[in-house]
Amino acid sequence: MIAPPAPLRTLELQMADGAIVYVRQHGRLDGPRLVLSHGNGLAIDGYLPFWKPLCQRYEVIVFDFRQHGWNPANSAWAHDWPAFVDDMERIWQGINSHFGAKPAAGVFHSMSAICSILHTLEYGKRWELLALFDPPFYARDGHPLRSANQSAKFDLAARARRRRESYGSPEEFARQLASIPIFRRWVPEAYELMARATLRRDSASGVWVLACPRELEARIFETTADPTIWPRMAKLPIPVELIGADPDAEDAGPPALIARAMATELPIEYEAVADTSHFLQIERPQQCIAVTEAFLKRHRFPRDASRA
Repeated sequence: MIAPPAPLRTLELQMADGAIVYVRQHGRLDGPRLVLSHGNGLAIDGYLPFWKPLCQRYEVIVFDFRQHGWNPANSAWAHDWPAFVDDMERIWQGINSHFGAKPAAGVFHSMSAICSILHTLEYGKRWELLALFDPPFYARDGHPLRSANQSAKFDLAARARRRRESYGSPEEFARQLASIPIFRRWVPEAYELMARATLRRDSASGVWVLACPRELEARIFETTADPTIWPRMAKLPIPVELIGADPDAEDAGPPALIARAMATELPIEYEAVADTSHFLQIERPQQCIAVTEAFLKRHRFPRDASRA
């Protein structure tokens, strides 16, 4: 069985409304600090083909968003963008308080990428820089991609509500993932990794259920609709790179097209990874690592290596 390594340390943090988030530390404690998280309905352990090689050179801190992955679910807890942004600040503070304060680069995918921008716009400079993989930003007012953007988000919400809620085993779910055309580019080990990362065993019934309930996943897809983020990104206080899926692929989605369009209008770095979809980090992990490290190197992260 493929499995993530045991964390060096695990931090349990309580959010404002009582939600629990587990933060895990991996890699080299003397290395530069990278903090990673995932997309909607997913979990960061499923991205292991991308982040495990980084552990050879970096301190790698990973966390799942509330009610995802390692974290418990509770219908009494909020599940919306304001809660996510508040959580990210509490997580950032918790990392520095418990693991020691030092510069950190955020490496975020999809939902967590959007959250990192909202967090930066609200709290100012927390991250030294942000490498953002295929963030599903909402098209600014007046942009021709808005129509496709709108259709895609409602389609994703409808698909989320149709998801199976339980499986006999993670292997059963992995086989299902491998059979779905949109996931065809994943590296072979990613199917089982993501299945195990996004399911939890229900002790009462003995079946494996979605760690993030499907209605919560659908809610986030439906509410990813802030057209003001695009223009506000022109004034970000830190370097940001959009690392997009292939915008020229036959099945290119709105995030890939919007990332390319944003890069033509904003003072922001951009690179697309050829022959990838929205899940590029688990399709072409080595190429994604190379793009990430090139971005870090361009900005001399960390600037003072003796303190990294």
